[in-house]
Amino acid sequence: MSTEYNGYVTAERVEGAEDGPLAGRTVAVKDNISTEGVRTTCGSAMLADYVPPYDATVVERLKAAGATIPGKTNMDEFGMGTTTETSAFGAVENPVAPGHVPGGSSGGSAAVVAAGDADLALGSDTGGSIRCPAAFCGVVGIKPTYGLVSRYGLVAYANSLEQIGPIAPTVEEAAELLEVIAGPDERDATTRDAREEGSDYEYAAAADGDIAGMEVGIPTELLDGADEAVVETFWDAIDDLEARGVTTHEVELPSVEHAVEAYYVIAMSEASSNLARFDGVRYGVSGGFDGNWNETFARAREEGFGDEVKRRVLLGTYALSAGYHDKYYQKAQDARAWIQADFDEALAEADVLASPTMPVPPMELGESLDDPLTMYLADANTTPVNLANLPAISVPAGETPEGLPVGLQFVGPAFGEHAVIRAGSALA
Repeated sequence: MSTEYNGYVTAERVEGAEDGPLAGRTVAVKDNISTEGVRTTCGSAMLADYVPPYDATVVERLKAAGATIPGKTNMDEFGMGTTTETSAFGAVENPVAPGHVPGGSSGGSAAVVAAGDADLALGSDTGGSIRCPAAFCGVVGIKPTYGLVSRYGLVAYANSLEQIGPIAPTVEEAAELLEVIAGPDERDATTRDAREEGSDYEYAAAADGDIAGMEVGIPTELLDGADEAVVETFWDAIDDLEARGVTTHEVELPSVEHAVEAYYVIAMSEASSNLARFDGVRYGVSGGFDGNWNETFARAREEGFGDEVKRRVLLGTYALSAGYHDKYYQKAQDARAWIQADFDEALAEADVLASPTMPVPPMELGESLDDPLTMYLADANTTPVNLANLPAISVPAGETPEGLPVGLQFVGPAFGEHAVIRAGSALA
């Protein structure tokens, strides 16, 4: 197992059942997903020594399916980042584009798959955290419909947005992993049975590359402002799809102009609530009680949290504070409803929507750390999907002239995983 690119936080093997659909395959697990007896850090000094007493539902299902877990993958601290540079355990380097970031926050998961150090991997996607690293590392990543995969055992960042999903070298392999982890869970009240939504769990069968007759909508807003090389690569891939029988048309999603702002207000607000438990008493490093609990909590959080986590907790607390809730949080929720309505309207006339996964190629290591706003704006094409609770897949579309990977994103209707898998399988 290579350690040159820092893809793993903990390299500790967990053997699964002898038989099953994933027998003989390794599935790396993002380090914010609980593994019984194996350290789960969330990429944070706050949880550097935390060992969960239970498995997440997805980990139980991996083990029952015969998978071997080779280790826990590096990530942006508590999932907060787009580059996997905010980890307390050091930045991850992109194994297919040395000197560049692997994307985030599931950068370690994408990197170990791209490097061949795991056959498959699990990530979590709050605003693009599976699709971004999949695009930057030239692999496949699926963000499932909200509620398709149990979040029990996922350390929460923003509950209403995040989903666990697969990362793999091909669409078919990603679909096979999704079959294993998908399905309702009595321990997660947000899960739903896809069969009750008019679907089924035979995802791998949809990866047949048969796209003749599919109608693909192209949101013009998700191309505006994108890097020129990314746009050219995207259109080359669309030309290839059209040559294979796909028809395309442009669609308008005017609401996505406000998606990044709405996403960050909602995500940071939920983070400020979720991370309150990390106070040095219930979880995390000790603040050394000296008679004043507020000072004790402050010391624990000052020592345990990195800069990006502190920034998001502070901004989220501000957005929820008295006098500002309606000004920020409520407006963000109104924008979310508008985004959902726009997607529903666009998908009424198309099987899937297509866009570049990321508007830029992989950044150089260190390039965006001093400019958080630039990092946030890089999520412009992925965050709307989480706000709308829809499924999406990122597949390799080609490379820039400099040899940097470019991903193409397909977005489908709720519980329309079959459509995005079928479309994606034409390219990967």
